[in-house]
Amino acid sequence: MKPAESETPAPADAEERRRIAPVICYSTGGLAAPDLASYRAAREGWETLDRVVVPPRDARCFEVPAGCFFRIVSVEGPQVGDLNLWAAGDPAERFFSGKTRALHGTHLSTGDRLWSCLPYLRPMATITQDTLDWYGFDEWGGSVHDVIGTRCDPYTNRLLSGSDYHHCCHSNLTRALAGHLGVPLAEAEPLVHDVLNVFMCTGFTRDTGQYFMKASPVRPGDFLEFFAEIDLLGGLSACPGGDCSAEHSSDAAACYPLLVEIYRPKAPPTGWTPPARNAYSRTHGT
Repeated sequence: MKPAESETPAPADAEERRRIAPVICYSTGGLAAPDLASYRAAREGWETLDRVVVPPRDARCFEVPAGCFFRIVSVEGPQVGDLNLWAAGDPAERFFSGKTRALHGTHLSTGDRLWSCLPYLRPMATITQDTLDWYGFDEWGGSVHDVIGTRCDPYTNRLLSGSDYHHCCHSNLTRALAGHLGVPLAEAEPLVHDVLNVFMCTGFTRDTGQYFMKASPVRPGDFLEFFAEIDLLGGLSACPGGDCSAEHSSDAAACYPLLVEIYRPKAPPTGWTPPARNAYSRTHGT
């Protein structure tokens, strides 16, 4: 743990150093903005392809063809979910939460994209509607749909509590993916990755910089909607922490199911084509 007080005396120019203005790491001005109007127009007359119920403290996988939409919906009570995405047919290409965070910020909402890992680095899905966009950032710096947390997992739980818990989101997603792919748990587990924490309200404390969670503002009827830019295999865990107001690996929290709705539009958005893999050529460098 960090010491409560610094052990190193501040230099004479300490305040001058602190006053240096920050610079955004990644300028995204060169990224083409998604045409949200075109995406939304494509929803007119869409048909339901599938509805997948994710039970409390469990996970399910689902498939979304490129050019289709999917929604994660709160249906019974305040519940957060951990989302994984893989390229259908090639789970080596998976959601890259760290790069998504670097490009769009700590919390995602309408117009942000979920990017895949290296060497692919292309948009996997675009957020087209968020019924919790009104929340913004609260007085503690908390907001919803974060890409800063990893996922609750049994290894950290063992490290901190000395006990084994088998319904962490990591475990849930591993079992769901193994069952969907028909592979052993040991083969599926390395494919489970850092998540988009759907509906979860989180931030960093201003004094110690620690990751915090608080009661999610989600209520039945709220949803987060995505457009699939490529053929997707998704995995969603209904977190054992419920609304994450107290714990995130617990059988004591009130937990509720989540619903995944998948829709096929009559026609793709105007001008849309599936994104190609990143064009960087490894023969030029690494």
